[in-house]
Amino acid sequence: MSSPRLRPLLGALALLLAGPAPALAQMSQEQAFQRGRGVNLARMRGEVINGGLGVYRPALCMYERSGGNCLVRSDAEGLLFRFYGGVPGWAQLGLPPTVETEILISPDGRNVVSVLYNGPPRSQPAPAGQPQAPQPGV
Repeated sequence: MSSPRLRPLLGALALLLAGPAPALAQMSQEQAFQRGRGVNLARMRGEVINGGLGVYRPALCMYERSGGNCLVRSDAEGLLFRFYGGVPGWAQLGLPPTVETEILISPDGRNVVSVLYNGPPRSQPAPAGQPQAPQPGV
């Protein structure tokens, strides 16, 4: 319990520290929302260009709200997602991926800017839970 002499000082300190926090929290909530929207858009585009959910499933990180380690970069150019995919159940069964997809989404998460790559894996995927190695030139 604080002494009565320190209570006003502690109260003032608490107000000073709490002042800018809502604005920062609101900004990070908006960024989190944009990333969530972006990962959903990138995942759905990957599903469509690879034949649909009947024949293709993207990596598990594409089902994480933030894109997990499939989100390679987030800057003024947009949200860059790089992820593997394969037949339904490939990740759970420990099968190698058959497709690698790289998609750039607008910074607000609303539009596909470009499908930069969609084809055979250019590298080996990192083990589950490990970040993917960056590709040269990205």
